[in-house]
Amino acid sequence: MNQDQDQARQAALPGCYRHPGVATGISCARCERPICPECMISASVGFQCPDCVRTGSGTGHAPTASRPRTLAGGLLSAGDPQLVTKILIGLNAVMFLVQEVVGDRFTDALFLLGRAGVPGFYGPQGLAEGQWYRLVTSMFLHGGVVHILFNMLSLWWLGGPLEAALGRARYLALYVVSGLAGGALTYLIASPLEPSLGASGAIFGLFGAMAVLMRRMKYDMRPVIGLLVVNLILTFNPWMGIAWQAHLGGLAAGVLVGIGMVYAPAKHRALVQWGSCALVLAASVAMVLIRTAELT
Repeated sequence: MNQDQDQARQAALPGCYRHPGVATGISCARCERPICPECMISASVGFQCPDCVRTGSGTGHAPTASRPRTLAGGLLSAGDPQLVTKILIGLNAVMFLVQEVVGDRFTDALFLLGRAGVPGFYGPQGLAEGQWYRLVTSMFLHGGVVHILFNMLSLWWLGGPLEAALGRARYLALYVVSGLAGGALTYLIASPLEPSLGASGAIFGLFGAMAVLMRRMKYDMRPVIGLLVVNLILTFNPWMGIAWQAHLGGLAAGVLVGIGMVYAPAKHRALVQWGSCALVLAASVAMVLIRTAELT
């Protein structure tokens, strides 16, 4: 079969009801909706879709006997498919409101800082002083309305598809690990006197993982690459005053974790996926330890 014939055949096939861009010739044995290989779940006769397996329709056994899973092997959760994304947006919004109400003292106690004196606090503050919690708390702080709006819009746009593809636990791990990696790289190479805050490291991690996912699914990558290029241009614009180290650290972490998540072989899926998270986390810890040794 030549290329033209193959393209014609693909065009004639219906798209998967969960992944419309993926042509398939297989249908659910129960509801007869088209399903792609990622959505096929073995049944006593043929394959069934995740919805039919979840409800137990026509399976002859309890719905928990064969739980549907995401592309990355995570359990397909019932309910809101963007639950974790909405919780993360809510946490960022609440922290921003507290910043606005309480003022600088709250922000100064939680933003990322290497080692420096902070007005109103006794003695030097920062990671070099053992305040490792700043790596986490700084991920939920923002420097203004524009800052948080831009980050939350990006989180909403990227978070939903990634949460659906990876599953809630893996998606949350990607977000947290990317944010920590961005903070660790900032601490390693930026001036210890410069404070840093924002969810940008985690957001860039989602960008990196999204690019990997779209490559894995053979989707058109131009939209996400174009948006990433625009963000990188803004990142390195000297007039913006952006902590580019956090962006690059998060992006690198997102790509590495994303590869581990979506390309892990089924036989050793959990080991590869959680192992990639552990390796990036270990690298982040190493960067913090190296920089702390230099500053103390």
